[in-house]
Amino acid sequence: MQLIGILCLVVALGIGSRGAVPVSADPSGAEEKPRIAITFDDGPNPVYTPVLLDGLKERNVRATFFLIGQNAEENPEIVLRTQEEGHLIGNHTFHHVELSKVSFEEAQEEIEATNAVISGVTGQSVEYIRPPFGVWKDNLEQVLPMLQVMWTVDPMDWATGNEDEIVNKVVTNVKENDIILLHDCYDSSVRAALRIIELLQAEGYEFVTVDELLMD
Repeated sequence: MQLIGILCLVVALGIGSRGAVPVSADPSGAEEKPRIAITFDDGPNPVYTPVLLDGLKERNVRATFFLIGQNAEENPEIVLRTQEEGHLIGNHTFHHVELSKVSFEEAQEEIEATNAVISGVTGQSVEYIRPPFGVWKDNLEQVLPMLQVMWTVDPMDWATGNEDEIVNKVVTNVKENDIILLHDCYDSSVRAALRIIELLQAEGYEFVTVDELLMD
C-alpha cells in the first residue's frame, strides 16, 4: 500500500503467494488475527444486496461497499441499512463511467453527485472511492480529496456465474492484508462471498473494513 499524490491512496494490483496464516500477539497477550478486507462494487442491488447483508450479519463481518450513485439513489433504504450495520460505504461514480474517457468536469460531477446521494442518506461524508475499471482521471485528486482504493485479489466474478470457481480463486490466493474484489449484483457472487468468508474465518482470518485495514 502506498500514498500517491494528495490524499490519494492506491493499493497496488497483484496477488501474492499463498502461505501459512501468521498469528501475532498484542502487548496484552491476546492473539492478533491476520486481517483482510472484502469489498463489493456496483450496488446496491435491490435483490442481492439485502441477502448479502443478512449473510454478513450472521457471520459478524463488516465489509466495504463501493456504490454506484444511480443505484444508491434508487435504493436509499439499502444504503441506510448498510451504514447502520457498520459497513464502510465508498464511491463508485454515478453511472459507472471510466473516468479517463470523460471530461474533467464530467468526472468531477460523477463523483460529487454520488457523494451527495450517499451523504444525503447516511449523514456522513464519503472519504473513499474506487474508480470503475481501476482507472483514475489525472489531477482529479486536486479538487476531490478522496482516498482511492483498488484491490489485490480479483476472481473476475462478473465474468462467470460459477460459484465454485469464484471461491477457489479467492481462497487459494488470499493472504494477510489483501483486499478482495467482488460484486453484490450477482447471485453467484453473493453466494460465493459468504462461502469465502466462512472458509477464511476457519483459517483464522479476521474481516475488517478498508479503512481499518489501511489506516491501522
